[in-house]
Amino acid sequence: MKCQQVVTFLVICLLVPLFSGCVEDEQQQQGSLQPEVVILFPLEDAVVSHLVMISGTATGGEENLVRVEVQVNKGEWEEAEGLYQWSYEWDAFNIDDGECTISVRAWDGELYSVVVSRTIEVKNPEVVESDVHRWAVFIAAANFPEDNDSKLGNGGLYLAEEMTEYFVEELGYATSNIFLLFDDGWIREDNGYGKPIEPLQQRPHEYNITYGAATKDSVVATLRHVISQSNQYRDSEVFLWVFNHGYGDLNNTLTGGKLFTSSWVFLWDDALRDKELGEILGPLKSTKACIIVDACFCGGFADKTIFDLPTLFMFRSGIPQKGRIVITGTSKFRPGYTSTLRGPVFSLLWFEGLRTGDADGFKSGWNDRGRPTLLGLRKNGVVSVEEAFYYAQYMLRTEEGFMKFQSMMPQMNDRYPYSGLFLSRREMELGDAS
Repeated sequence: MKCQQVVTFLVICLLVPLFSGCVEDEQQQQGSLQPEVVILFPLEDAVVSHLVMISGTATGGEENLVRVEVQVNKGEWEEAEGLYQWSYEWDAFNIDDGECTISVRAWDGELYSVVVSRTIEVKNPEVVESDVHRWAVFIAAANFPEDNDSKLGNGGLYLAEEMTEYFVEELGYATSNIFLLFDDGWIREDNGYGKPIEPLQQRPHEYNITYGAATKDSVVATLRHVISQSNQYRDSEVFLWVFNHGYGDLNNTLTGGKLFTSSWVFLWDDALRDKELGEILGPLKSTKACIIVDACFCGGFADKTIFDLPTLFMFRSGIPQKGRIVITGTSKFRPGYTSTLRGPVFSLLWFEGLRTGDADGFKSGWNDRGRPTLLGLRKNGVVSVEEAFYYAQYMLRTEEGFMKFQSMMPQMNDRYPYSGLFLSRREMELGDAS
């Protein structure tokens, strides 16, 4: 009997490790079927502000991934964009300063991944407490949809970054008051035609400006933030630049199909109608605001059609107001043109005239077509917004390399400052504190 007990004991001792090993292997195998998720940006303990592009990667479990979800501070789980390479843009404009916890999980339709968390610090910069109160917003959505030839490349991003550098170094804009919204917040290889490489916020930048996505939500949130901040100061200066495809009929060479309709500009995930932008900018109190929209058939944003003729009353945008200059890269009836490497043609010329000083002294000429000053009589060493517009108009019809684009007929609605006994119109000089 004792021998049998000994034999039984020995058998159990041998089998238990084997069975336990099988159970462990099965558990490991089941565990490997769970999805996995990784946060790449922002880094642990990072200091963030305004718009935050949370991004990372995920791998599937037994099934293909269904979605990736993001949670901030135990709030609701929100679905991220993308799956195996995902991102979620978090609007932190109105978040109180302090620590926040970001949590992420992936789901494959059967199992959730282990929740991955990261602690960051929100620190939204204060309004600049000085005599300089200037804000700039650059918006460019260029590389959608995914599978056709209408992509506009990364040129709009590069031009916006050039203008940002100029605004900081030459015009005295604070980096905390500059916002650049591009595509879905990612930069893509092959000049925008390839796959996403990394979020714009992840790239090394010379200036600590706010990068984000040109989505409808981000655009509206950013503009409302700028309006709220700039309205606190009577001397505020606001600059807005928007670039992308516009909406019209390229086969209709007479009116572009825009005779009895508003102008539109596409964002990454939606479109922005001229009247919508007018409603968003309605509360803006700044009496020194420059708004440039560079897209096909976009003259309606300036309440213009063609040859400086006004838009019919019922179709006016409401964007032009006292103290504002509204410029469009084309008329309401014409398509625009762009370089996929350098950006839209009109904006390139406008900025060239401003940056180089070559536009100094340019006047309107007949029908706002632009002409240089005679004998240099109007030159004062500073280029105004209007002079840069007339310079661009002049270059489009006289410079051989640009004459093929002169049919765009850019438009301007100048109501700066639109005050005084005779409704005097001094020219707007960006960055001028006087």
